[in-house]
Amino acid sequence: MLRVTEVFYSLQGEARSVGCPTVFVRLTGCPLRCSYCDTAYAFHGGTRVSLDDVLERVAQYAPRYVCVTGGEPLAQPACRTLLARLADRGYAVSLETSGALDIADIDARVSIVMDLKTPSSGEEARNRYANVALLRPADQVKFVIRDRADYEWSRARLAEYGLADRCEILFSPVHGELDPTTLADWILAERLPVRLQIQLHKLLWHGAPGR
Repeated sequence: MLRVTEVFYSLQGEARSVGCPTVFVRLTGCPLRCSYCDTAYAFHGGTRVSLDDVLERVAQYAPRYVCVTGGEPLAQPACRTLLARLADRGYAVSLETSGALDIADIDARVSIVMDLKTPSSGEEARNRYANVALLRPADQVKFVIRDRADYEWSRARLAEYGLADRCEILFSPVHGELDPTTLADWILAERLPVRLQIQLHKLLWHGAPGR
């Protein structure tokens, strides 16, 4: 069983498959409380649903892409089984995770999008850096950046762990707080090997839940 906040169909707003029609499975619960969190409604509540029921709801959309997100999906042990069963069905599966929980033993067919928490999140101390060694070329690391201090911290982690040599790196401004053009200028000025990410779903639907 899983506790599920919502299953919905939308365009992927972030990461490598941005813009692609995607089914999102949003699991309930998260042990972190990031200051810039935009899905706090998934911290509590949700509905207990069997794995088979989740798979049936996903199949109704006949998707190519499926994203398992939260909350923090890995806070539920059955998430790993869900990821494997989704991959068994031939979907291109991604997992959005905070990086505070162990990413070992996740099905190799799943693309992990791991969010390293910047200082302004208030959860920097929760980063599990042992996860870095487990990242593969198909994975991605995201930094959510609120200000110049976050940017400098992210740049330092990029160099310290050689992240750009491991997988794709995403720098994303906190929506409505850091001008994306400013972040773009910082990236270009220092020739960083990262991708600027702007949350497409917020531009289209202004952050409405389920979009």
